[in-house]
Parts: sequence; C-alpha cells; structure tokens
Amino acid sequence: MHKSTAEIGFVETTVNVRYAETDQMGIVYYANYLVWFEVGRVAWCKAKGFHYAEMESTDKRYLMVAEASCRYKAPAQFEDDIIVKTGLSKATDRTIHYRYEILKKSTGQLLATGETTHVIVDLNFRPARLPDHYRKYFSLPPRRAANYE
Repeated sequence: MHKSTAEIGFVETTVNVRYAETDQMGIVYYANYLVWFEVGRVAWCKAKGFHYAEMESTDKRYLMVAEASCRYKAPAQFEDDIIVKTGLSKATDRTIHYRYEILKKSTGQLLATGETTHVIVDLNFRPARLPDHYRKYFSLPPRRAANYE
C-alpha cells in the first residue's frame, strides 16, 4: 500500500538544469531524471541524520537499485531551477522504496513523478540486512534478537 504525499514527509533539494543535461531540442534528456532521483536520495539520507557514503564505507552495505520508474508530465529546460522531492515510501530489513516528485521551482508545475526500489546488499552484492543502527532512519522498529547481520 502506498502512502499519500502528506504521509511521506518529502525532503526537498534544488537543482539547476545544466546545458549538458539537455538534448538538441533544449529539453532535459529523460535519463537525467534518474540522476536527480539519486541526488534526492543522498539529500534525504543527510536530512534524516546519516551519510549514505558512511553506510558504504563503514558498514559495507549498499542500496542497489532493483527497479526504477519515472512518469514524465512536462519538460524541464536549460537553467530551470527544479525541486526534487524525495520521500520514503516503504522499508523492510532488506528493501527500501522511495517516491519522488520533480517540480519547476518558479511555477510549482509538476514535471515528473517516480519511484525506486533498492535491495540492501553486502560487498559481494548479495542481499543483506539493513544494519541495526540505520533502522530508525527508515522508520523500522528495533530488532528483537541481537545481531542478524
């Protein structure tokens, strides 16, 4: 079941569209929206109180993208300031689901919506559990038993 926009608690990040992100028509190339989703995820982690890079370097856990979708509503163009809204949609011990909205900052026009699903993996890219001390950031209750990692 998906949470409503109000329940998600979006974190907002502003991005200025660079010329290199546009195509010959002057419109943002579609794959760049996925890059902006990543920018939003990193900002979401920081806003929640941790750095994703530390999860990788210290805890040897990665959030591997397993699925991504984007629904395009209107084009973004060179030098537009856009807002990437990122929110946690669902989390389990082994998967994290994010939702996104991308808006034109000057007008609030909705440009795109999207979702990504991530599998938590170890250094060998095998499925792993989210380390205990990250559970609070993803609204997961503490585990009952000591150490399942």
